[in-house]
Order: sequence, then C-alpha cells, then structure tokens
Amino acid sequence: MANSTDTAAQIAENLLEIGAVALRPHQPFTWTSGIKSPIYCDNRLTMSYPAIRDLIAESFAALIREAYPEAGVIAGTATAGIPHAAFAAQKLGLPMAYIRDKAKGHGKENQIEGLIKPGQKVVVIEDLISTGGSSLKAALAVREAGAEPLAVLAIFSYQLDKAVSAFAEAGIPLQTLSNYSALIDVAVKRGDIKAEDLELLKSWRKDPASFGA
Repeated sequence: MANSTDTAAQIAENLLEIGAVALRPHQPFTWTSGIKSPIYCDNRLTMSYPAIRDLIAESFAALIREAYPEAGVIAGTATAGIPHAAFAAQKLGLPMAYIRDKAKGHGKENQIEGLIKPGQKVVVIEDLISTGGSSLKAALAVREAGAEPLAVLAIFSYQLDKAVSAFAEAGIPLQTLSNYSALIDVAVKRGDIKAEDLELLKSWRKDPASFGA
C-alpha cells in the first residue's frame, strides 16, 4: 500500500473525477442543519466504479492489517458504510455485520445485524465523517453489545473540529483514507478551483457556521 499521504491524494482525485465530491466556494451548498458548505460529498458513487471501490477496500484492509490486526469483525454503518465494510471484510477474510442508526421497531428489534459477540474487537467502517455523531453512535452500539470498538474508519472526513473532539471524548480512534485538506490541494492542482479560493475553503473548515454569512 502507498503511504497515507499518497493514498489520501489518490482517493481525493478519484472522488473528484467521478463527481462524488463537488466544490463550490462561491455558491455554497446548504446542509440540513442550515450550515453553508463549499463542499458536497456523495461517496455512494464509488460503488459504481470497480477500480475505485477496490482501491478503497484494499486501503481499508491494509490499514486494519497494520493498525488493528486484532480485529475480529468489520461492521459497516447503515447504509453507506455497508458495502465498503463488506468489500474490506472479504479481503481480510473476517466476519461482517452492520449497524442501524436505531433498533428496528419490529421482529427482533435488532440494531446490529449479523453477529457481534461480547468481547470481540470490532472496526467500524463509515463512508463520510462530518460532525461524527452518527458514526460515534454506531461505535457506541458496538460497546453496548459488550464488544470493543477498536476504531472508526471512513473514506473521507471534512476534518471539522466538532468531530475530532467528539471522538477524543469518547475515547474511540478515528482514521480516514482521505480528507478535506488533501482534497482541496488536489483540486487546486487539477484546476478544479482557483488558487485564490484556497484560503476561503480553508476558512470554512475552521469555522463552518460563519461561512457564506
């Protein structure tokens, strides 16, 4: 596997190439929360590109082999983390499960589908980290089931301070294959954005609430 910097740049370039990420520093997108954002990310598109999804799967697998070799289960977050958890689990030859955002309201009322046994060590896979709330909720569901969440891994992170603080407070490591900083650097080199917009894009990550105000 290439070093993490190379991987982050490669995946960022792939995301830009297929339109999974769009940057609009002067016509920001509006999140459900009302926050204005210069970036829109839909990593679900990667499923439709075999070479890209395989790079992501192998990058996750390599990271798990290196940093979390004791992992016994790979768990995806519903719904976007499920395919990537399945691809990575297949490469590692490990069991796979997935975690709903809340328990079902019928049947066995499971929140975790598949088998996670008490005492097992689990890596949770997500597609995107924004504020980190839903991903942490999934990791804490693993903990509530009596297993140990070793880490949350994701394809991409906006690198917002709120997410960093939330994971630190919960005592759960967070690692991503690529991130906002790598993406905007690649976008400038590709000519997708102007160099003079770089500081504007960096300012959003530092203070999302004030962007576009």
